[in-house]
Amino acid sequence: MPNNTQKVHFVSLGCPKNRVDSEVMLGQLDSDYVITDDADGADVIVVNTCSFIQSATEESVDTILEMAQKKADANCQKLIVTGCMVQRYGQSLEGELPEVDFFLGTGEYHRFGEILRSNNHTQRSFVDTPMYIHDEFAKRVPSWKSHSAYLKISEGCNHRCAFCIIPTLRGKLRSRSIPSLVTEAEQLVSQGVKELNLVSQDSTAYGRDLKDGSDLGALLRALTPIDGLEWVRLHYAYPIGLPESLLRAIAEEEKVCSYIDIPLQHASGNMLRRMRRGVTRAGQERILERIKSYIPDVAVRSTFIVGFPGETQEDFEVLTDFIADQRFDRVGVFTYFQEDGTEAATMDGQVDDDIKKERQAELMQLQAEISKEKNEAYIGKEVRIMVDGVSEDHEWVQVGRMESQAPEVDGQVYIENSDVTSINPGDFVTVKITQAQEYDLAGVIVNNSDTEGTVET
Repeated sequence: MPNNTQKVHFVSLGCPKNRVDSEVMLGQLDSDYVITDDADGADVIVVNTCSFIQSATEESVDTILEMAQKKADANCQKLIVTGCMVQRYGQSLEGELPEVDFFLGTGEYHRFGEILRSNNHTQRSFVDTPMYIHDEFAKRVPSWKSHSAYLKISEGCNHRCAFCIIPTLRGKLRSRSIPSLVTEAEQLVSQGVKELNLVSQDSTAYGRDLKDGSDLGALLRALTPIDGLEWVRLHYAYPIGLPESLLRAIAEEEKVCSYIDIPLQHASGNMLRRMRRGVTRAGQERILERIKSYIPDVAVRSTFIVGFPGETQEDFEVLTDFIADQRFDRVGVFTYFQEDGTEAATMDGQVDDDIKKERQAELMQLQAEISKEKNEAYIGKEVRIMVDGVSEDHEWVQVGRMESQAPEVDGQVYIENSDVTSINPGDFVTVKITQAQEYDLAGVIVNNSDTEGTVET
């Protein structure tokens, strides 16, 4: 390594969309820079922050202060902070965090290379209305699994849910063109990626702003012909306005996972109105029925919020009944937190924190029982598994996922007789399920290649 080469340490917090931004920023490094995992020996430290909820903001601040201390203790020349927290609090951070050299908002990540090389501290914060979204010409440096990647299809959101700060942090909807996404997907697949996870703030709205007929269905059908691509998975689909073309594409295209992540947030009519969700429980039930009518074997993931202002015990019982009735494959439950800058923060009827936690625990216990029962139905079946690699808990056990399991957020399958020397991440194997827990499964390989009759799920 040349003596003048600078080492860059990057910390990416928050959601997969943030990870994509981080990878695009890393792609702006030239031969004068090299990436390092060691913050203590870095010449430049970068923190890409999250500020979606209060706990994420607190984590971001703690990480910045930790990295600022490392900067002070070592020979680090520059600390750069980017992302949602910067977008949210803007120039006020200059006074709060004098240790930071530069701040970049969510719409300024294309300027990272420029700021990295700048020694002019006259202007420290670069925050404007988010307008930018990268295209296929923006180089990405993979920072995750070699065989799985996130593909950001759009940025921003036009909804105004009462609890959500995202439109402030990410701006209005901006969709990328289908040719741009296909080109980036081809680039990722050429690097060994076999699974693409489509992400955005509102995937359902993809293409509406382009006015050229682009929608999710057309995008999915454009991606599936890519040689070497095995799975395409959809995340963050707002429930209202799911295009028929999307449902048909999921049902008909073999490479498109029978999986949909659709955040519903609640089921009580009172709560849905106060949340500004624009739908009723009956409407949500019709949406779910429509999805299953097109895709009978679909795995549905959803998220819900408990303790939203005004939530009564009756409202909570409606939500409990809804989850028990729908028997979702995957569920996440969050407790509401008053987020400054949102409509809900000033609403009356704020719910006690202890009650929120009790309701969250009750729903997660209900879902754990549903999930275990669903998992037990797999015992004795043979399923197709994408191998993710060696388990973090057992160095001689590999883990993988079924088509119905998304990376990071869902359960996984422990492969008890896998050979870690001959089976690599991204390989597909057929596994006979022998054990089932609340969220994870375990089984043994019955064939090291895909076989006819294997359950795709």
